[in-house]
Amino acid sequence: MLREARQAQGLHIAALSAMIKVAQRKLESLEADRLDELPDATFTRALAQTVCRALKIDPAPVLALLPQPAGYRLEHVGEGINAPFRDRPGRRDPNDWTIIASPTVWGPALVILAAAVVYLLPDGWVARLQRTRPAASASAASSTMALPTSVVSERIMASPPASAETVNSESAPAASAPSAGTAVAPGPLQLRTKAESWIEVHDARSRVLLSRRVLPGEIVVLDGAMPLRVTIGNAAGTEVVFRGETLDLASNTRDNVARLELK
Repeated sequence: MLREARQAQGLHIAALSAMIKVAQRKLESLEADRLDELPDATFTRALAQTVCRALKIDPAPVLALLPQPAGYRLEHVGEGINAPFRDRPGRRDPNDWTIIASPTVWGPALVILAAAVVYLLPDGWVARLQRTRPAASASAASSTMALPTSVVSERIMASPPASAETVNSESAPAASAPSAGTAVAPGPLQLRTKAESWIEVHDARSRVLLSRRVLPGEIVVLDGAMPLRVTIGNAAGTEVVFRGETLDLASNTRDNVARLELK
């Protein structure tokens, strides 16, 4: 079912392998129903769902034909819920010191101790502390208000004139604006698709210039270090123009997949 769907879209298995980044051998095993060559049922179902998503088809009919992954069920459990409970090893009964060190004991003790300290403080100590705080805040406010006139004048003179900022902000876009007469030179390689096709292009430095599915009617112009290595997944629906000449893909096509090296 997956092979028929892929061939109906004119997509070679090598192009599908590069698109989903899965080894071609595993895709061939999946399409040929050689499921014993795949790791397990979970991997097989995940791979089939990925292929269906790449081909844009409904995965439900395909997954229905694949085996279900083995899971754990209640009947696989050796012992029931009535098995005897075994206490955790190393557990000991609490002694007197453990009870005293518990927060439920020393927490209330700290509260009682703090209350006793407050009760034993000298008379009038809290009132003197409250009178000291307003005096300190008033002295801080007076020191803030008593700024010298010279400091204020220095702050005013240090501010830059607003006219200079306005001139700079207005001149910046004019300097960065590109000239309207700039033209982009076309590349030596043009790819035109009449049908959907997967295309990969690498230059002499092994840099990927294009690696995606090109839609019908789309024109892609590329340029890079020669020679250019081109792989076309749907050669019948793709036209290649190199240095102004339309190339004949028949001599470099096998199973509707064209592989070219352009110099």
